[in-house]
Amino acid sequence: MNENNIPKRINFGKKITEILFIISFAVLIFGSGYKLGEYQANQKKVERPAYNIVNVKNKAEEKNVDFSLFWETWDKVEQKFIDRKKLDPKKMFYGAIKGLVASLEDPYTFFLTPEENKQSKDDLQGKFEGIGAQLGMKNGRVIVVAPLKNSPAEKAGVKAGDFINKVDDNSTKGWSLTYAVSKIRGPKGTKVKLTLEREGKALEVIITRDQINVPSIELSYEKKIAILKLNQFGENTIDEWDKAVFEIKNKWTRKEILGMVLDLRDNPGGYLEGSVYLASEFLPTGKTVVKQESTTFTNKDYKVLRQGELLDIPLVVLINKGSASASEILAGALRDYKRAKLVGEKSFGKGSVQEAVDLKEGAGLHVTVAKWILPNGDWINSKGIEPEIKVENEIKEGNTPTRSDDKQLDTALEILLK
Repeated sequence: MNENNIPKRINFGKKITEILFIISFAVLIFGSGYKLGEYQANQKKVERPAYNIVNVKNKAEEKNVDFSLFWETWDKVEQKFIDRKKLDPKKMFYGAIKGLVASLEDPYTFFLTPEENKQSKDDLQGKFEGIGAQLGMKNGRVIVVAPLKNSPAEKAGVKAGDFINKVDDNSTKGWSLTYAVSKIRGPKGTKVKLTLEREGKALEVIITRDQINVPSIELSYEKKIAILKLNQFGENTIDEWDKAVFEIKNKWTRKEILGMVLDLRDNPGGYLEGSVYLASEFLPTGKTVVKQESTTFTNKDYKVLRQGELLDIPLVVLINKGSASASEILAGALRDYKRAKLVGEKSFGKGSVQEAVDLKEGAGLHVTVAKWILPNGDWINSKGIEPEIKVENEIKEGNTPTRSDDKQLDTALEILLK
């Protein structure tokens, strides 16, 4: 989502066309060449998969769309495609819908199969199944950045700094980080064998995968500054946020901290209303956080409707090119009201709102329904937000950043400690 999703689910009760797709093959042979003709016909005959395609309502006729080309194409693919094992009607059906939605040429409007829709929801809930370890790259090698607390990886003895040389006896040499993650993740209850290298010594661990819950919020302290890392705007974000704010507020009231860093780097966004709730922690009641404009429903201004707990704490916000959507709304609103200094790199630039629609059979549709405007009138789509203080972290190619590489956070701390 990676995407801004209004937390609303609607039933998409419209059904697609009713046509009974029946193909029959008949060969009529006349005259003296009957036997030869029958033989030749049988030689050229292509067996069809044993299924019917049933459409409940013919919307194509209502929209004056001739679907004969579609069915002709489907027919020819079935007859002529060389790899019969790949003729999966459900996949072909989903692929056709994906193509329909993709024709709108909006990267944020897309169809999700039931499996993809479930994964999307799990991501917003901060859930996935795997071993529970944050991976990175160092000198072109897959490395464990840190095992998550109480995760299967931690319980199996995996430690930060371990190189992963093999996964299920397959060498990771030349693997990308994304590919490594895909091979190590897997369904709950299944096992994966990792061949690790620690301080030059090899060791093997067999880990049973489990459901992993990834927190939206990570709170730490450095040099009497609270550092709140916000990973996404998901379903659990507000509850986690309230707990962290309670702790920060108490320390600020007791003068145990001097300020706060809100880290929105690599935050892809999520629920729009979550960004409004979080912005309300720092802005006075009645201020507009974001304006939503649409051609399909009434425009709306999202305002601060509650009393924030951190209205006076000194604040620096970190952003980078991975900060998108809801994180840009939050950073932009705090910038426009001069409530915080922005440090880092220009943000991604996603200025549209998507609605997540649940369809039949567990499928889903993310569809762009509006664009959002910052309080000062900026529409940052494809432009992003420029930080007041530009700082780039210089990381050696192929490596995953460490705390010692984080000049952006160093700069934020320096500003608050002045």
